[in-house]
Amino acid sequence: MPQRLLIPFGGPAPSAHHLGKAHLGGKGANLAEMAGIGLPVPPGFTIPTSLCERYYEAGRKLPAELKAKLAEGLAHIEQVVGMQFGSSENPLLVSVRSGARVSMPGMMDTVLNLGLNDITVEGLARRSGNPRFAWDSYRRFIQMYGDVVLGLDHYLFEDALELMKDDRNASLDTELTADDLQILVRQYLTIVLKERGDPFPQDPLEQLEGAIAAVFGSWRSERAAVYRRLNDIPESWGTAVTVQAMVFGNMGDTSATGVAFTRDPANGDRLIYGEYLINAQGEDVVAGIRTPNYLTTAARERAGARGQSMEEAMPGVFAELAGMFERLERHYRDCQDIEFTVQEGKLWLLQTRSGKRTARAALKMACDMVDEGLIESDEAVLRVDPAILDQLLHPTLDPHAPRKVIAMGLPASPGAACGAIVLDSETAAERAGRGEDVILVRVETSPEDISGMHAARGILTARGGMTSHAAVVARGMGRPCVSGAGQVSIDMESRVMKVGAREFAEGTIITLDGASGEVMEGRVETIEPELSGDFARLMAWADAHRRMKVRANAETPEDCTTARRFGAEGIGLARTEHMFFGGDRIVHVRAMILGADTQTRRAALEKLLPSQRDDFASIFKIMAGLPVTIRLLDPPLHEFLPTRDAEMAEVAESTGLSVSAVRRRVAELHESNPMLGHRGCRLLISYPEITEMQARAIFEAAIAVDDSVEPEIMVPLVATARELDLVKSVIDRVAEEVFAEQGKRIPYSVGTMIELPRAALRAADIAGSAAFFSFGTNDLTQTTLGISRDDAARFLGDYVEAGIYLRDPFVSLDTEGVGELVGIAAARGRATRPDLKLGICGEHGGDPATIAFCEEQGLDYVSCSPWRVPIARLAAAQAALRKG
Repeated sequence: MPQRLLIPFGGPAPSAHHLGKAHLGGKGANLAEMAGIGLPVPPGFTIPTSLCERYYEAGRKLPAELKAKLAEGLAHIEQVVGMQFGSSENPLLVSVRSGARVSMPGMMDTVLNLGLNDITVEGLARRSGNPRFAWDSYRRFIQMYGDVVLGLDHYLFEDALELMKDDRNASLDTELTADDLQILVRQYLTIVLKERGDPFPQDPLEQLEGAIAAVFGSWRSERAAVYRRLNDIPESWGTAVTVQAMVFGNMGDTSATGVAFTRDPANGDRLIYGEYLINAQGEDVVAGIRTPNYLTTAARERAGARGQSMEEAMPGVFAELAGMFERLERHYRDCQDIEFTVQEGKLWLLQTRSGKRTARAALKMACDMVDEGLIESDEAVLRVDPAILDQLLHPTLDPHAPRKVIAMGLPASPGAACGAIVLDSETAAERAGRGEDVILVRVETSPEDISGMHAARGILTARGGMTSHAAVVARGMGRPCVSGAGQVSIDMESRVMKVGAREFAEGTIITLDGASGEVMEGRVETIEPELSGDFARLMAWADAHRRMKVRANAETPEDCTTARRFGAEGIGLARTEHMFFGGDRIVHVRAMILGADTQTRRAALEKLLPSQRDDFASIFKIMAGLPVTIRLLDPPLHEFLPTRDAEMAEVAESTGLSVSAVRRRVAELHESNPMLGHRGCRLLISYPEITEMQARAIFEAAIAVDDSVEPEIMVPLVATARELDLVKSVIDRVAEEVFAEQGKRIPYSVGTMIELPRAALRAADIAGSAAFFSFGTNDLTQTTLGISRDDAARFLGDYVEAGIYLRDPFVSLDTEGVGELVGIAAARGRATRPDLKLGICGEHGGDPATIAFCEEQGLDYVSCSPWRVPIARLAAAQAALRKG
């Protein structure tokens, strides 16, 4: 069956939403569905995502057969609306918009009012009886087309507009007359001719082809690439393009445009949330060019705003709109983000999609929709993105802490953020890359600011509303945002933020409260999050559906307590080397390393034993009978020794050795590639006294705390079964010694980390001695890919961008390569030992995509950092539900 090059919607066209978002893109699929259920959608057609790939394959050129089909698509629109594209008497104008299969707000390009030229603008003026509207639409089109398609700097047009407003003493563009706008159009046309050497294109079909190509081209723009990388969206998906009949919100006081959510995307409350502007076009609201008014009177009154709400200014249209919100939410069974236009009192819906929301709102919406009977609890679990839970797990501002409020704006995205003022995205990314906390302060954000918004702790804008680009993107990223802070201005020349008469230089610390809209001077104290209510309810549903256990990587009492609070079901990795740096322990560790013989090393280790025993006892008490996996010493010994002369002198004094002896031992332990050097089980085989001390500390602590404690002792970096056997024999011998001394026995198990390819391939042999495997995917990734994690940052971004890896393999498991080794080891290990316990303890253990892979492989548990335990619990539940 030949591929359809464009799919019509609206009017007599049959609904094609069954083709799905992968083919039509999110916008195209939803428009087809809305038209199919009888909602007022302007007619149009969608060019599918497959044409995006063909566009790039042809060297960024539209396929010839698509150009031939455009007339057919335009004829469909003309038939429905009774207008003609390019007509001098009754001109049809269209919008050209992007539409990937997932929402990417503001990341790709849009062109509105396409079809206007020096002739059709006169026809539009006569036909509408509103010359001001016609010339306003033409000047908007030239600016947008010049920026998006012709690549001209949009500030050239903005400057001309501002000069015109200054000349006419106008504060808003709506105050300019038709004659003013006609003069402005001539200035815009002159700018185009001067900047590109060619006049502005007058052929509407040429305009359309240029706009379609530009929208396809924006799929690989820098801002879109950054957004895809941040949200794990494959470049191969491409974008669809939707061409749709224009409807106009800028035809006077009976026309308007707006954006609305069927529920509050900040807190999840079931109320209409949104903004609108009279006599405007959609970009005015979304781009934050003008600060809009509220939709509902209640929202206006809560904010203390003066401008009339839509409910007051257009009560009939508002009532119709509210009814459509209810209908859309019932149809899609989710909170909807809707764009609408009112043209001379007639309501049109331009788009609907699942609304981006904060974590708190996502939880409340999911729970409320279960209560309302819209969805079941399993769908509620699947509805919430695990990654956004991170927003709930961090402190918020202490309501009782003193705060010096310097400005107020709109509470666009909740949460607290504190950091240094930065005034552009490049500076934000640069300073954040050095480890600084920064607040991005802009007049308004644009899609080009995506990298700075991601780098910043919070975002403050002087202009824009609750549905502006800054607000929508900040909510999606989980960044606190205060928008529309009208008291704030920015002087880029002197690099200061001004609030009234006060000036705050770039680098000054401020605090944002995205829940109240407050901007505060300095730092404000925070409080720990409250994990109850909707959070606890959703987590209970998740735990009921989850098969895999979730443990934490923790070894300090603080981290273990946090892990328990977040619902960890044990410790999957306690790194004993982290315990060696506290207090005077490092002195004994260094004495052990510098010891010339076994007797000297044993004496030093004997001094470490009480501290190690206390460490393990603390963990066992906090975990209260839950499993605890303790990894024996892993890093090479040189990591515990000093590198500077002054430190070497201190070590020499504390050990009674000469500085030259210390320096000589440091040199002896130096390794060219320590990651693959004398570490892990290799160290334990060379120095069995280390295993003896750690095993004794584990068993004595377990017996002292509770007979029910069942420690799991993990031997790192095993490549052969013989290595494990040698270390295990020492552990077993010490266990019998301690049991005899204490007069008690406790159950324990010995297993290993699978972090070398050879260990994965020889898992059948190793399982003969191991009671469990824990996949150390950090090192397994390094040794499989031959990439050093510490050095990979300088080129892995290029690899992801080039499609070599879909994601950074140290963030999300390389399931094709490293994952195949995990699968081999799991299968071969369980062939030898059917009851072999399998888990994962690398950083990947908190990554939802990796957790889904672990579910497929039948692993028993994942282990991650304490702060990611709730994320892993939810991701594990979703993986189990999807597997069925």
